[in-house]
Amino acid sequence: MSTVTVRGLSPVRETLANGATVLVQETAFSPAVTFGVSFRAGSLYEPDDLTGLSWLVGRVIDRGTATRSADAIAEALDDRGVSLRVSTNRHLMTVSCTCLAEDFSDVLALVADIARNPVFPQDQLEKRRAEVISRIRQDQDNPAVRAAEALQSLLYGADHPYGRPAKGTVDTIERARREDLVAYHAQRFAPASLVVVVLGDVNAPQVIDRVGRALDGWSAPTPRERAVPPVPAATSRRQADIEIPGKSQSDIAYGFTTIDRLDPRFYAFWVMNNILGQFGLGGRLAENIRERQGMAYYAFSAFDPSLGPGPLVIRAGVDPKNVQRAVAAIDAEVGTLGRDGPTERELAESRQYLIGSLPRMLETNESITTFLQTAEFFGLGLDFDRRLPSILQAVTMEEVRAAAADVLHPERATLAVAGPVPGEGAAGSST
Repeated sequence: MSTVTVRGLSPVRETLANGATVLVQETAFSPAVTFGVSFRAGSLYEPDDLTGLSWLVGRVIDRGTATRSADAIAEALDDRGVSLRVSTNRHLMTVSCTCLAEDFSDVLALVADIARNPVFPQDQLEKRRAEVISRIRQDQDNPAVRAAEALQSLLYGADHPYGRPAKGTVDTIERARREDLVAYHAQRFAPASLVVVVLGDVNAPQVIDRVGRALDGWSAPTPRERAVPPVPAATSRRQADIEIPGKSQSDIAYGFTTIDRLDPRFYAFWVMNNILGQFGLGGRLAENIRERQGMAYYAFSAFDPSLGPGPLVIRAGVDPKNVQRAVAAIDAEVGTLGRDGPTERELAESRQYLIGSLPRMLETNESITTFLQTAEFFGLGLDFDRRLPSILQAVTMEEVRAAAADVLHPERATLAVAGPVPGEGAAGSST
């Protein structure tokens, strides 16, 4: 085992004998502790014919262990005023919570039990299955969700892990058996794929000792990795139109596949996206579509690279009668930035905006925990928070122009529009 301590956030990192990684950051914000346990058990790893299995596992994992019933778990958490959160994305499943420092050992033992020994009781599975199916059906009536999911499917293909709906479909959730959940847990939950991040009013050596005790005796084969399948670049424009009767708003999802998180061009892409649709109240997109033309309820862009090529997605919500105008405005902003790049002022202000935002990313226990989990997942280093300002400051005009020129081509854009049936009553002006 080796322990490394650095300045800045000064996290202490240790790899336990069974392969689990522990990160501890001592803070004095409050007499509380926030911690999360993350496993490489996201939707990338679920069987191709059981889309949504990872999501379903996350909904049932805390509903009973070999020694604790669902009621006993709920009571133990309620007695300490603790709310357990289980989040699932393409790569990770994370169980996290915040508790008083004096309750940390007991809550850690409970969370470790949930992670190690869930039994997925049939009655709890059926209850959560019904809830997930209800959520999926609600999503089917939500233009924003429908547009986003259709865009992902078009960008990546319906069979690609990044192109499938995270919650699965009604069919796949109905077909999932308890045995599938048990097998998935056995395959994906192991110390070698576990990262524990603890932050708060704690002593790092004591925390590492307590985590070691909570995981004592646990060994399991290292889960197999699954490479993210390649994504062919779009060579032409694609569009899907989804009709949802009775809606008063249309939602637009417009985007491109880009690069993975560890690509050296990441920071130039980050700055470029900030200029396009993040800076201030929404960058160039919001300035044009929302502020100047007054035809969007919201307009922004998001850049989300991961282990595989992530999407750059532009989102806008508009009055149905303004869809074509809004898409034309998006095309114009995308084309202009892709062709001409940013101005010197935009580059300087965007770099400063991102650097100035970093303290806000690290002002709560929850946000610091997320930052450390992300840095560990991508292997960015314990001093990443200290290096990040200088990395951003070093991004050049040529690099941002190259990033924009590489991806921002309206003629190769993919878009999905979800909203009311043409001819239905449209909402009033958005201004």
